[in-house]
Amino acid sequence: MMDNVKAKKHLGQHFLKDENVARKIADTLSLEGYDHVLEIGPGMGVLTKYLLDKPINVYVIEIDVESVAYLNGHYPKLHGHILSEDFLKYDINKVFEGKPLAIIGNFPYNISSQIVFRALDLRAQIPEFSGMFQKEVAERICEKKGSKTYGILSVLVQAFYEAEYLFTVSEDVFNPPPKVKSGVLRLRRKENFALPCSERLFFTVVKTAFGQRRKTIRNSLKTLNLSDNLRQDAIFDLRPEQLSVEEFIALTQKIEADGV
Repeated sequence: MMDNVKAKKHLGQHFLKDENVARKIADTLSLEGYDHVLEIGPGMGVLTKYLLDKPINVYVIEIDVESVAYLNGHYPKLHGHILSEDFLKYDINKVFEGKPLAIIGNFPYNISSQIVFRALDLRAQIPEFSGMFQKEVAERICEKKGSKTYGILSVLVQAFYEAEYLFTVSEDVFNPPPKVKSGVLRLRRKENFALPCSERLFFTVVKTAFGQRRKTIRNSLKTLNLSDNLRQDAIFDLRPEQLSVEEFIALTQKIEADGV
């Protein structure tokens, strides 16, 4: 048998070593509405083994060639289902051909937000997404308006998914231990996840508003060249963290009607 894989700092690897936590993460999946699950960054397969016990087609995507070799050597069930690729760049439909799938993982902290944005791009195909993040990021994704941590990720994710913070994981169940606690969340796509406004404009409005989060919406959205008439609307007196997801959608509708 191969030796264990050495964690690589540049890949943000912290290998989970607690079997109970791994099993709990695997159990976050409902297995409803999809026949495939893609695990991102499986490392040595601590979570993978629990996924393989479930009645679902398991695929893993791993950028680290040493981990890929380890998985090939230890998990014969995965043969043909290991994608030695970068999730952020890989076209998953080379494998999934438009079919729905769940995403799961103990995500590398240095790219976890990018993984979420990539999953949002694929939202029509991803009814469920769960896994482990740096605690602060997991909390931010699930945060509601009025909080300092509520931001772009919170609004964009919650526009399409019900976000639920499930449990906190301490540093000592990893090798090497990270400097911060971790948090596990689950996202379940809303039944009607098409927005009643231009989704492209919605993304622009949210990102632009939070780009200057201390300013009022009136000031932060100046670059959109809105009409003076629209800018008199009371919603423009607020700062972005004071707007709920629904209010951001309503704001986008108003901007759309304004002819942007």
